[in-house]
Amino acid sequence: MRKVVATDAAPAAVGPYSQAIVAGSGAGSGAGSGNWVFSAGQLGIDPKTGKFAEGVEAQTRQALRNLEAVLTSAGSGLDRVVKVTVFLQNMGDFKKVNAVYSEFFEDEPPARSAVEVAALPLGGLVEIEAVALVIE
Repeated sequence: MRKVVATDAAPAAVGPYSQAIVAGSGAGSGAGSGNWVFSAGQLGIDPKTGKFAEGVEAQTRQALRNLEAVLTSAGSGLDRVVKVTVFLQNMGDFKKVNAVYSEFFEDEPPARSAVEVAALPLGGLVEIEAVALVIE
């Protein structure tokens, strides 16, 4: 089973990719069905204005809100995330990003990697992607 996820509550894809894909063997069979959602990277763009939030903390917060919207549309949520990858334009922003990130993942946070990259799409400062369990 493979299902494309699309929601207006997060920015549209800026290229030939989906906001997320739900994959697994238990389409529609309920809790424990073995479905997973794999999100595309979410930038700190406000879906209402199409503009970046100002600064790395605000972009991190918006990227996580966008991620939450995509996961919710997929039948999941931040509480079901098992792995996160954070891409930073500047590793010097790591502490600032962590402070905001901890607001969204307070208890039993998922596994995570954080890497510095040479550039992010559209000049973003942070991009966040996740893998989460889907419970229908």
